[in-house]
Amino acid sequence: MKEKQNIHKLKKSSAYSYSITIPKEMLDKYGWREKQKLVITDKGNGRIEIRDWRKR
Repeated sequence: MKEKQNIHKLKKSSAYSYSITIPKEMLDKYGWREKQKLVITDKGNGRIEIRDWRKR
């Protein structure tokens, strides 16, 4: 199955942080909720990994 490509703009949130929107379908797929803690890991080569902070 080919994944649907989502293209989103990176937005400046403050002097030291940026934000990007995540489609609701992805939130539903992973069971993520508003204000949930997530871990963001730099995988190199322009790739990042986002996961629930409890599932380390």
